[in-house]
Amino acid sequence: MDAQQLLSVAEELAEVTRLLAADDVAATMSRYVDRIVRTVPGCEGALISAPGRGRVDTLAGTWQPQGSAPADIGPIGEALRYGEPRRLPDVRSDDRWPKFSAELDDAGFRSALVLPLTSPREDPAALTLLAAKPDEFGDASFDVVQLFAVHAGTALDNATLYSDCRDLVDQLRTSLRTRALIGQAQGLLMAADDADTDRGFALLRDASQRHNVKLRVLAEELVRAHETGEFAAVAERYGLPTPG
Repeated sequence: MDAQQLLSVAEELAEVTRLLAADDVAATMSRYVDRIVRTVPGCEGALISAPGRGRVDTLAGTWQPQGSAPADIGPIGEALRYGEPRRLPDVRSDDRWPKFSAELDDAGFRSALVLPLTSPREDPAALTLLAAKPDEFGDASFDVVQLFAVHAGTALDNATLYSDCRDLVDQLRTSLRTRALIGQAQGLLMAADDADTDRGFALLRDASQRHNVKLRVLAEELVRAHETGEFAAVAERYGLPTPG
């Protein structure tokens, strides 16, 4: 990778670090994915995945696998489970994950690279890059992609670029934690109001707008109140349903 390419990557990373100013986690991740596709050489598709309840959820992506169970999306499920990267050089010759490979081939992709985005101590997530050509993600591309994941062993002489990458992934981790926190608060409201998923989120969103409180701040307050036994009082203060 020459100096001009490094500069281009650095500029893209610096731009992505500014994308997390709002509370719209889904939109932020989608823009993150779009930046990666534009920046990484040979990359023509990407997705971010995280474990759900007995399944793997696609949080954002230019392509979504049909399978939802870890076994159905082999390399992604393994990367999430073990916190290790997985590389699929050619879907037509690699027989480790036949179902996933066949689905990729049908979608027009021949190679893939899956990288864990977080350490084992944090909420796991995985970044998957896709290419229409086989063996697209060789050593050079792998090094660039590692910057996005800030994976162990990544090193470049360009200190500014490395710093930008760390800032980017730190903010993406914040986005993932925000998503988990909002999900917990949503579940508490669903239980209190005997509501479905959409209704639970609508209650949370409307209270956030009505009281001019950021969604993640309100979610954190509700979850903390639940843990300390003060959920009913806090929910009532925001005009939200209370248990019982």
